[in-house]
Amino acid sequence: MGRLSYTWGLMGASWGVLKQNKGLIALPLISGLCCLLVMVSFAIPIFLSGGAVLPNDQQTVAQQVLFYATLFLFYFVNYFIIVFFNSAVISCAILRMQGGNPTVSDGLRMAAARLPFIAGWAFLSATVGLILRIIEDKSEWVGRIVAGLLGMAWAIVSFLVVPVLIVEKKGPFEALKESTAMLKKTWGEQLVSNFGFGLIFLVLGIPGIVLIVVGGIFTASASAVLGGVLIALGIIYFIALGLVQSTLQTIFQAALYLYARSQEVPEGFDQQMLSGAIARK
Repeated sequence: MGRLSYTWGLMGASWGVLKQNKGLIALPLISGLCCLLVMVSFAIPIFLSGGAVLPNDQQTVAQQVLFYATLFLFYFVNYFIIVFFNSAVISCAILRMQGGNPTVSDGLRMAAARLPFIAGWAFLSATVGLILRIIEDKSEWVGRIVAGLLGMAWAIVSFLVVPVLIVEKKGPFEALKESTAMLKKTWGEQLVSNFGFGLIFLVLGIPGIVLIVVGGIFTASASAVLGGVLIALGIIYFIALGLVQSTLQTIFQAALYLYARSQEVPEGFDQQMLSGAIARK
């Protein structure tokens, strides 16, 4: 309950920033559409060529290498897109919380000016993602546990990397080192997140589930038109909810960076809220 309380407060403060820059919500939408196009561009040729087979003992080394090389390229392109648009959101959020009045185009310009750093971080993230995937593939149960634990640790230590890349113009390794150092200096060793945006939005997603379920019932038994409308509304609701969640989490990331870097409490947030966002194990 304490974690949910922190999350609700952080969401409210992040929402206050979003209300001042409503256009920011368009950035994760564009990012999602681009990632969808990337997925299609990879999926169609792989499916048509018959290459959509997970690595197994029957495959040759060359086939497995080709699979993982393709997967790495897919990871890299997706990470690049996501980090680029997140960088634009973070740029605008930081400028807003420091008293500026940025536009979406300002955020895109700042992100475009950091393309080499973004590409470097996307490459490193894709490498880590691929390593975790290989670990998971090599051992179904143990691999999943190990990959899950390593993934959580990676998510924590890299949480402030993108703001460091954007604001301080540091390379991926230096930014990762700086992110880890700031987190440890501010919150101490053995860190765990004390917030859970996903938990809140899981609850907020219930109306969308209800719309889709009821729509399915109507489609099967009563009115296909009404059922289709309800299902469409449920899907639209989930898309809108996902966009809001992504934007709020990125704004919070910017706020946490400002606090960790200089103990500066951004407008709309308070020190207790930010100091409790991450806790020691």
